[in-house]
Amino acid sequence: MNLIGQQFRPALVSLLVLTLITGIGYPLLVTGIAQVVFPAQANGSLIVEDGQVRGSNLIGQPFDDPRYFWGRLSATGVHPYNAFNGDALVGSSGSNLGPLNPALAEAVQARIDALRAADPQATPPYPADLVTASGSGLDPHISPAAAAFQVRRVAQARGLSEEQVRELVAQYTEGRDLGLLGEMRVNVLRLNLALDAIPFK
Repeated sequence: MNLIGQQFRPALVSLLVLTLITGIGYPLLVTGIAQVVFPAQANGSLIVEDGQVRGSNLIGQPFDDPRYFWGRLSATGVHPYNAFNGDALVGSSGSNLGPLNPALAEAVQARIDALRAADPQATPPYPADLVTASGSGLDPHISPAAAAFQVRRVAQARGLSEEQVRELVAQYTEGRDLGLLGEMRVNVLRLNLALDAIPFK
């Protein structure tokens, strides 16, 4: 019995000490550093306008109004992402449809039909990123080609010239990280918020 007690006490002390260090101390330290050094990123990279959270710079939102640019097929909720509002059904999750899943083909066809209905003048081929989801289903970006495909529809729906809309797309086109990593991309939410700042004609 004495031998068990000799082993149990150091094990219990080790558990408590490691719990304090790795379960409380380390998370508080990392969170504190993040809040000081990267406050926007640490709080979800939220896009705030006039004190209202409009979404996250890192998580896509579904758009289906012809006046807006549409992003990739999304696995996000119907409301803007806000990490601090759990009551608004803003949860996000990945999309796990494999290439042989019939639901994937159905989703692609449904998006093609929606794009055709929103702009009957649009002709194939449709940009791949407009009819498929990203690996996570949460990508907030589309390619410049996918944005260009939608310029006419958005311009007509808003009473703007196509040149105005193209200039706005160019303004919100992001380059490769460090000049060589990734691809050119357009953040759909930021572009749509910029569109909303232009008065309708």
